Amino acid sequence: MLNSVLDSIDAAQAKSRQNLFDLLKFKSIGTDPAFAAECRAAAGWLVAYLKAMGLAAQTHETSGQPAVIGQWGEGRKGLPHVLFYGHYDVQPVDPLSLWHTPPFEPRIGQTARGVEAIFGRGTSDDKGQLMTFLEAIRLWLAAHGSLPFRLTVLIEGDEEGDSSHLDRFLKAKGKALKADIAFVCDTEMWDEKTPAITTSLRGCIAEDVTVTGPALDLHSGYFGGPAVNPLKVLSSLVAKLHGANGRIAIPGFYDGVKPVSKRRLAQWKKLGLSESHFLGEVGLRHAAGEKGKSLAEQLWARPTAEVNGLWGGYTAEGRKTVLPAKAEAKFTFRLVEGQNPAKCRAAFRRFMRASLPPDCRISFAAHGGDSTGIAVDEQNPWIGAAAAALKDEWGTPAALVGSGVSIPVVESFRKHQKMESLLVGFARFDDAAHSPNEKYDVESYHRGTRSWARLIGKIAEGKWK
Repeated sequence: MLNSVLDSIDAAQAKSRQNLFDLLKFKSIGTDPAFAAECRAAAGWLVAYLKAMGLAAQTHETSGQPAVIGQWGEGRKGLPHVLFYGHYDVQPVDPLSLWHTPPFEPRIGQTARGVEAIFGRGTSDDKGQLMTFLEAIRLWLAAHGSLPFRLTVLIEGDEEGDSSHLDRFLKAKGKALKADIAFVCDTEMWDEKTPAITTSLRGCIAEDVTVTGPALDLHSGYFGGPAVNPLKVLSSLVAKLHGANGRIAIPGFYDGVKPVSKRRLAQWKKLGLSESHFLGEVGLRHAAGEKGKSLAEQLWARPTAEVNGLWGGYTAEGRKTVLPAKAEAKFTFRLVEGQNPAKCRAAFRRFMRASLPPDCRISFAAHGGDSTGIAVDEQNPWIGAAAAALKDEWGTPAALVGSGVSIPVVESFRKHQKMESLLVGFARFDDAAHSPNEKYDVESYHRGTRSWARLIGKIAEGKWK
């Protein structure tokens, strides 16, 4: 049963690539209202594609971009129920001048490593990834006419922007979208030859901060010295966020943070993650996080407080000798399992207000949707089935890893559908997702599709129980 599907996947590579190319051509930039029609067209293409392979599919309106839901096997009792999640929206393409070829005209080319890759916006994040699963389903159904599970496909258009749109949609759907497991294909391989299953994610909150001082910009000759400078104040507040040991200095910020188990620490140590390799690729040499914590812990199991932008006063060419009336900054905080986003936000605001000098005022604005840190039980049988399937395809055991990024839908599934997620993806760290010249290795697309087919085979054998 499985071998015939794997043979079909190998034989259908040209068709599978063309299907992906058709989806990649849509300029589905969900955060830009100018591309709303392109997003709707991409959703329509997906509905037609799902219907053609035998699923009942339609678009559903949300408070943001339309969501696509496809279903197979509804009403078939005794089968496990799998929900697959992906997103068709992509990041903006700016700066366009840095693209070697037009971002929405996908092509096959060579990477700096000398391997074949598909270039174009959305190849890695997330159109190429979601199509690995959908192509595996298409070819399994073509070969056998049925699946060994009930299937719900959910593809949204707001992942790159405001995750609250899908969160509200999932809350409204409730049990109607509950499955035994959610498959999420929006993560990476561990390295070129080692597949990975992600078992933890960090959450995220974002804050915009404005410190205001004098009523207007002041001449630095007349007022420099006695007048408060909001840029100096805000930069000093930023400097106080961390102690000398790299630990976040906000009282109460670590409330709820759980220690990492010895078992998980031992797994991470075997991965051989080194500062020289990981940081060397971006021109750095020394980890700057908490002292006494391994690089893996800093990335996957410890919260962060980062300033993403700091500005005020005169920033154009030349010189203007002023004390600015206000200074602004953007902050993000990556959170781990056990932390409460609302409490962390409140603790940050209390900390900033407590250190504010006289003659200054401070204001805050929450930016984007909050998400919590998530950790998945590694003993979950779905993880065991996926690990076996990945080893069969790649010839090496799958790495069980954490991730420092946030995938808000995982929290939403847990909160509204009481459903856990299996996070498997085939992106590479050099894919340039969110950047010019985004790509997805041809091998990732081909063997990713084969990997999902192998997992379907494991489910048929009952290995998910």
